[in-house]
Amino acid sequence: MNKKYITNNHLNDSHDHDLCIEDALQNAEVICRKKGLRFTKIRQKVLELIWGSHKPLGAYDILNTLRSEGTKAEPPTVYRALGFLIEAELVHRLDSLNAFIGCTDPSNSHQGQFLICRDCRSVTELGDDEILDLVQSKASDMGFSAIHQMLEIQGQCKSCRAPK
Repeated sequence: MNKKYITNNHLNDSHDHDLCIEDALQNAEVICRKKGLRFTKIRQKVLELIWGSHKPLGAYDILNTLRSEGTKAEPPTVYRALGFLIEAELVHRLDSLNAFIGCTDPSNSHQGQFLICRDCRSVTELGDDEILDLVQSKASDMGFSAIHQMLEIQGQCKSCRAPK
């Protein structure tokens, strides 16, 4: 049984945020080099903004931040960068939020489940192979061939549920 619980949001952690961003960028450079992909400055900056947030960011949030920092960017530029980062498996797109979050394990191609807090928007990636296998089995029983799974589960995290 392979289960991973990976928190993408470090609101309550006392981790070194700069080191976290640096690690994500270094991992991305290595992965892109191995895959023969160009990790351009705009792609790097978009990934940096996503990791700098630790919360899901929408494309227009990214665009507004780029512009506020003096980068002349238009929506297609941001969407192309996001498309690249998704294809390179460096970020995940959360469809229910129309937002993006950094992949905590980009060196291992994977599918997963995301626990999304409706209150604070924290996201925990739950990489549970049993859930993947169950969905695959149920789909197969119905004659459906599941190719890709990303399950988004919305609710309340432990911190938001705690009595105040």
